[in-house]
Amino acid sequence: MGVGGCLALPWRCLVVLCLRLLFLVPAGVPVRSGDATFPKAMDNVTVRQGESATLRCTVDDRVTRVAWLNRSTILYAGNDKWSIDNRVVILSNTKTQYSIKIHNVDVYDEGPYTCSVQTDNHPKTSRVHLIVQVPPQIVNISSDITVNEGSSVTLMCLAFGRPEPTVTWRHLSGKGQGFVSEDEYLEITGITREQSGEYECSAVNDVAVPDVRKVKVTVN
Repeated sequence: MGVGGCLALPWRCLVVLCLRLLFLVPAGVPVRSGDATFPKAMDNVTVRQGESATLRCTVDDRVTRVAWLNRSTILYAGNDKWSIDNRVVILSNTKTQYSIKIHNVDVYDEGPYTCSVQTDNHPKTSRVHLIVQVPPQIVNISSDITVNEGSSVTLMCLAFGRPEPTVTWRHLSGKGQGFVSEDEYLEITGITREQSGEYECSAVNDVAVPDVRKVKVTVN
């Protein structure tokens, strides 16, 4: 990156400078991804929100320097911690493995992580993608409601989760559970007394048990 690029994007120059100092790479030597087997990071890592994620990178005795990065941020360089996040800790730095752990993972931790190594004066990299799953949670739902027969009713059930949950409405009548709709909004036009009772909203994304809430509809 030239001087003009540094003036336009000084933070990018700082990152490049840090990496060049870290691996003692002369200016003009490109960072290359290594061969298919070295260094070798894990496949994509999937964890639930609040759990711990372990990121491992397989190395060998050719390695002289190692680092873990999250996007352009250096987390660890060898045994030296660069990250100010106390949730990030080093697990191992041996001749065969370089691994870190992130405790209490949150959605903003999701994304690419890079294992960067120095060997034979050539930097090489391997990348792993961290995926954070979030159990389904109903964050807003209609209150119980009383209406006159023949009125139009709209029930709302908003849910959050990763992957995005599927929201389903069911009518819990005396005749059993009847499927009504697979949508956040349930619209009933010209409601009848037979359609009174409890309506159950269920949010499902297979990460954890469904989140279920109920709304009571009274028809006069």
